[in-house]
Amino acid sequence: MLIVKYMFQPHGDERGQLIALEEYKDIPFQIKRVYYMYETGEGVRRGFHAHKKLKQILICVHGSCKIHLDNGEEQKEVILEKPYEGLYIDNNMWREMYDFSPDAVLMVLASEVYDESDYIRNYDEFLKFVKNK
Repeated sequence: MLIVKYMFQPHGDERGQLIALEEYKDIPFQIKRVYYMYETGEGVRRGFHAHKKLKQILICVHGSCKIHLDNGEEQKEVILEKPYEGLYIDNNMWREMYDFSPDAVLMVLASEVYDESDYIRNYDEFLKFVKNK
């Protein structure tokens, strides 16, 4: 399983740091949706789905969290804890986000607008879907 972490270029001086992200330059797709999660309770796991078409970049802009990835053959765990790194998640990849620090803010850049028909929310259906690819 290929895990791609992007290291974004910070720009800063004595005033602080700034990260600028541009589609097709820093992000490998057109950004059609941005959302973020925060105040995730202790012990809470999020996600539990895959997408048929959508691609994402996850950035923990504050705090830390872990991402469980599963392509139907391999599983990996990735820690996000730096605001200048992003995790690319391709379509056909099961994901779960967990172990959020109390101050975690996880931002997601998505290649598509929300479309419920793009989601695979049942793990057994996901395994059937990727085996038929």
